[in-house]
Amino acid sequence: MIEKISRTYLEIKSLKDLNEVKKPTENYSINLVDPIDFQLNKFFYKQIGQKYFWKDRLEWSNQIWIKYVSDEKLSTYVLQDNKEIVGYFELIYHKTKKEIEIAYFGILEDYFGKKLGGYLLSEAIKKSFEIDINRVWLHTCSLDHKNALKNYLSRGMTIFKSEIFKNKIA
Repeated sequence: MIEKISRTYLEIKSLKDLNEVKKPTENYSINLVDPIDFQLNKFFYKQIGQKYFWKDRLEWSNQIWIKYVSDEKLSTYVLQDNKEIVGYFELIYHKTKKEIEIAYFGILEDYFGKKLGGYLLSEAIKKSFEIDINRVWLHTCSLDHKNALKNYLSRGMTIFKSEIFKNKIA
């Protein structure tokens, strides 16, 4: 089946524009994955993405995953509830443009409904602005979680581009 998908690109250009969601409880922490662990990125991509038709990386070999997470431009952060992993985000630093792309972002389904999406996005934006950049951006689409776009807009991000494309959904 062919479906029309809307893709929306959003950005935030200053930390002062962030409508931050504070940490829900002290149990939660955001941690940089160091040393890198391609299995963790692969796990989150599969577990979170299966519901939202993330498919492009499903064919990747372990060697491709290792190369991807080894890129010095990529940083992966994990949200934890005590020692349990809850969600993650990947930041890609585009040095020449002085910007950071939130490449992937999500929470495991067991943690839906706990208001963690706003907190995780707030932390992704704050981590991004720890270096000298001009903006943080990402894109979402109509296949993503029903609250994704609302979350991005609520945090202070603004839309800078929209497009419609056709995609085969199987």
